[in-house]
Amino acid sequence: MELHKMKNEKSFSTEPSLDEITDNVVGEVDHDIIGFSHGVDNSEGGSSFLAYFNVVCVVAGTGALGLPFALKQGGWIGLFILGLSWCFSIYSGIILIRCLYHNGRTRLSSYQEVAESAFGPIGGWVSFFFTAVTLIGVPVLYILLAGQNLHQVCKGTAGELTFTIWVIICAAIVAVPFVLFKSMKEVGFLSAFGMLATVIVVFIVLVAALKDKPYVTDVHHVSVIWDQFPIALSSIVFSFGGNPVYAHVEAGMKHPQNWNKVVAAGLSTCVALYFLTAIPGYYVYGDKTLSPIYDNIPEGAAKLASTIIITIHVLMACPILMTSFALDLEKLCGISSFNHSRVVETLLRFTLRLVMVVVIAVIAIYVPFFGDFMSLLGAFSNCALILIFPVMFYLKLTGFRNKHWAELILCFFVVLLGIVGLIFGTISAVKALKSDFENTA
Repeated sequence: MELHKMKNEKSFSTEPSLDEITDNVVGEVDHDIIGFSHGVDNSEGGSSFLAYFNVVCVVAGTGALGLPFALKQGGWIGLFILGLSWCFSIYSGIILIRCLYHNGRTRLSSYQEVAESAFGPIGGWVSFFFTAVTLIGVPVLYILLAGQNLHQVCKGTAGELTFTIWVIICAAIVAVPFVLFKSMKEVGFLSAFGMLATVIVVFIVLVAALKDKPYVTDVHHVSVIWDQFPIALSSIVFSFGGNPVYAHVEAGMKHPQNWNKVVAAGLSTCVALYFLTAIPGYYVYGDKTLSPIYDNIPEGAAKLASTIIITIHVLMACPILMTSFALDLEKLCGISSFNHSRVVETLLRFTLRLVMVVVIAVIAIYVPFFGDFMSLLGAFSNCALILIFPVMFYLKLTGFRNKHWAELILCFFVVLLGIVGLIFGTISAVKALKSDFENTA
């Protein structure tokens, strides 16, 4: 894997603070990033508010729709885990950016560069692997969700088709821009639409659930379900997946020394939306809670609007995520105009991307379980990318001895939570998916 080289070498005094470094260094980075483009000239930089907006756009998404189901899996203790994940995610977002400036002379430009700087080429490859799992898994999740939504909306109408056919149609819709365009930058309105879609659906669910409360009876709530705790943790951690793009957000800031405030404010906004979804969803529907939560809403305009809004959002976001991974694969495979004629390059690129679409569609068809698949993604990739890796990078690059004992304890618990989610969450999610398949056999 060819990772980007470090850029913008400048001289600093020994052991400068992050603020001193970021006042003097602004990294020049590739703006083709995972899931968004800040769309500002890096020489001028964008405002801290724009960076805050981008953090919210990147993080807030369909993960919110599975949080009431996470409480069903783990009980009310899930709210404590949600708060803990929020705090730990802010910390990991802060220290990840500190790693970009770890030597006081150069600024790294990406998550993969930090991994390679900390643990060499092997670290870069491991980081790439977990990022790839996310960039393939999330499009599967999105196409699966879109197929389920359209299948449900059109059921009983002249447009009624099987779930499989709807997944194929959704994959074809996504394939058009993905295959035809070599590179795509998600312009601001796409990021804004993603956040706006989530906010609208959260408030629709909130109002509809509270209105539905008098008619929902015989539901049960529990404080904690220990054997389901890891899988609930995985679903919650999935909702904070923004670390791989934070370096690009910070690079576009005019005052990058404000990053700590930006990431704290952005994730706080997201967790407020999450609490607005999780608490009323589980309170009203209890052990009958479904994932996504709008499946619990009674048939009508509210449910239809939620379904359509989220479907449009995921179909718009899917090509961007897939293109990010495709560009990496094409670089690895040497598919470029430097190695091939324009015709051969185009054919190879088309073939590779069509194969990607087919693979993603096949997985979506044969793993039609949104909630448990989301848990598997959260456990296997996000627990590592959000909780474990940033702390490992930070301690490796900046050392242990210069850390206060309280920060080392914090690092320990962040990694511990990530390991619990990664190992036991993955096991629980696989068992849940196995049970899903057995129940539908």
